[in-house]
Amino acid sequence: MPDVNAVIFDIGNVLIEWQPERFFDSVIGPDRRRAMFDAIDLHAMNDAVDSGAHFSETVHAMAHANPDWRDEVLIWHDRWIDMASPAIDHSVRLLRALRAQGVPVFALTNFGIQTFAIAEPVYPFLTEFDRRYISGHMGVIKPDVRIYEMVEQDCGLDPSSLLFADDRADNIAIAAARGWQTHLFDGPQGWADRLVAAGLLTQEAAQ
Repeated sequence: MPDVNAVIFDIGNVLIEWQPERFFDSVIGPDRRRAMFDAIDLHAMNDAVDSGAHFSETVHAMAHANPDWRDEVLIWHDRWIDMASPAIDHSVRLLRALRAQGVPVFALTNFGIQTFAIAEPVYPFLTEFDRRYISGHMGVIKPDVRIYEMVEQDCGLDPSSLLFADDRADNIAIAAARGWQTHLFDGPQGWADRLVAAGLLTQEAAQ
């Protein structure tokens, strides 16, 4: 296994759970949620925010354009931090364990400018990365190859020395095609095992 010079974490569903459908099921019920998500492409709206569009303006515009769903769409704005929760505590421990071992740890995440600012005070570990690559600030989202190129150019490390965890196979595939070491995240224990296998953490430190 090649040496690892930096570990890169996705944030949504790796460090913080991101399940909008589950959240809206709990707020408006599964039937109404399904009808809303069928009627409105809320994930495209979120992609626009993650690409750099202003969070409040984008959500309010969507609410205005869909008066039958206005109140429900505004929940996406007004209760966003409740939707982006909870933290995945074991993953947070892994982040901190790597840093304690002196391993550089980066974030590479699809995240809006304003939403990241909302999340930071709620999740202090978001301030603890050595480098943060936030799509809203970069103007491009995963899995566009450009965002990976920008990471490589900024950090100056050989792509083969980067170990990247993400919960989406399409995001992982582009990183792997560029020579990055990758891990498809499906839970923190598997990620812990991968970090141990890479010689970055001991079994004890990875608990």
